[in-house]
Amino acid sequence: MDRPCSRKLPAGLYAITPEHLFGEALYRAVAVVLGAGITVLQYRPKRVGADQRRADAGRLVALCRAHGVCSIINDDPQLAAEAGADGVHLGEHDGSIAAARKLLGLQSIIGVSCYDEWHRVESAVSEGADYLALGAFFPSRSKQTQRRASLELLQRTARFPLPVVAIGGIREDNAAPLIAAGAHGIAVIDALWSADDPAASAAAFARLFAPR
Repeated sequence: MDRPCSRKLPAGLYAITPEHLFGEALYRAVAVVLGAGITVLQYRPKRVGADQRRADAGRLVALCRAHGVCSIINDDPQLAAEAGADGVHLGEHDGSIAAARKLLGLQSIIGVSCYDEWHRVESAVSEGADYLALGAFFPSRSKQTQRRASLELLQRTARFPLPVVAIGGIREDNAAPLIAAGAHGIAVIDALWSADDPAASAAAFARLFAPR
């Protein structure tokens, strides 16, 4: 199957893999939710070695492609290139957009974390990012940070002709105002993978993007 996305991040639920799962357990968990409304899956390996990362990335990218879901690798353009992912997500210490573009090619998606800072938004736009991530909007159990993005920053950023992804402590009951403020996607970790029924949770998040 062809790549699910090329330079255009799909709107909707942007699922990020949990740190505590890897190998077969991660593969099974992702397989359960991919058909439930997820449009983007970011592989975010934080606690495994290089060999496990390569193995997991390759399997997840193939699984995403089979389901028509966009695959993004967190932090690591080289891993994204090796796995054939649709793109990479860069944090503040993960290298330049230009370097990632040179490695991954013109059709790959490059997303950038802008946190709660307008100057990062402006820089990412000028340097050719394909989407921007803002957050955290709420306290998060998945990633401890004192940075807090505002609805005002989200609204201001959404005026650019680029998708904006909101992240940080987002649940089904607090996501709607972010979407109304201009979030093209909502990134979720804990609220999805800690749910009693992750597939049902994914479907509920996806319904927030349904036309009304």
